Amino acid sequence: MSSSHDVFSPAKLGPITLRNRTIKAATFENRTPGALVSDDLIEYHRVVAAGGVGMTTVAYCAVAPGGRTSGDGLWMRPEAVAGLRRLADAIHAEGAAVSAQIGHAGPVADARSNKARALAPVRFFNPIGMRFAKKADRDDIAEVTKQHADAARFALDAGFDAVEIHLGHNYLASSFLSPLINRRSDEFGGSLANRAKVARGIVQAVSAAVGGQIAVTAKLSMADGVRGGISLDESLTTAKWLQDDGGLDALELTAGSSLVNPMYLFRGDAPVKEFAKAFKPPLSWGMRMTGNKFLRNYPYRDAFLLEDARLFRAELSMPLILLGGITNRETMDLAMSEGFEFVAMARALLAEPDLINKIAADPATRSECIHCNQCMPTIYRRTYCPVTGAPDSVH
Repeated sequence: MSSSHDVFSPAKLGPITLRNRTIKAATFENRTPGALVSDDLIEYHRVVAAGGVGMTTVAYCAVAPGGRTSGDGLWMRPEAVAGLRRLADAIHAEGAAVSAQIGHAGPVADARSNKARALAPVRFFNPIGMRFAKKADRDDIAEVTKQHADAARFALDAGFDAVEIHLGHNYLASSFLSPLINRRSDEFGGSLANRAKVARGIVQAVSAAVGGQIAVTAKLSMADGVRGGISLDESLTTAKWLQDDGGLDALELTAGSSLVNPMYLFRGDAPVKEFAKAFKPPLSWGMRMTGNKFLRNYPYRDAFLLEDARLFRAELSMPLILLGGITNRETMDLAMSEGFEFVAMARALLAEPDLINKIAADPATRSECIHCNQCMPTIYRRTYCPVTGAPDSVH
């Protein structure tokens, strides 16, 4: 499949039109004290919008208090709408669109910090929260599905242009997809068709809730990068089902597991020492001793997810968003030439929020991101690039 799209040309995404084909991927900001939008969060996204991106993605917007990765994480409720509206207005004033990444962290949720019980396909111990997640029953699954629909309506009411449903990284929907985690024997376990029911049901509920008024996308893991986890073949089958269900306007392809192999997505240096400093004992001790097994070493290369993503592009007709090592005009043009409708980036914009404008002005521009991944441990206090200090202002 080929395409002649210019990455800087306007593009339709469902019912909306983006000024170009670049998307700031969701990156947990940790700038929501009180679990509400702050001026700091607004400025974080405003500078990226001013920097030229077509759409920025607010992450992570949990659908319930128990679905957060930390107790200060934003969760979608009526009290959050006013702040979300201010955020959307600030992004629109810079000419960009804004999406809310909605989801439930499931076994990744920090039950201790959230002061709310986490859910998982099976009873599951989270070492960060030092709590067991509850095995979700039918009522829990129905409630979480409804909470996704409600969250999408809150985003719509706040003036957002899109929602991105989190179906990756072994968050709740992804953990149901994983044969390694989902050891159930009921209607939500066993076969892939059963394991995919939660993800498919959530997408359908969200699509129905917004009624085509805003775009609906999803982030789907192509592979967990661990033996026995989500595989390329199963993920591709799930993607085909999601396409056939008709609830999505685009699919963003990701990889890795927040539970067992995060570096499969975050290629480059593994910041073990920095992660150890971010935790208190005994977690800090454990990270120092065994962190190299958890934070595996995957050398960085441009467009590092492209090889797997090509399999999805060959089999799917729906719009796809290519993520992973998209930092310069060459990789953007490569994605366009291979039929991807959009490109997404995170770390490069964290380091340099005006990178898109720079590349538009000079195609030879090289990103300042050195893939050291020292930004990763900053999510536990306030996400930023330790090398450049951005994004706090446009350079």
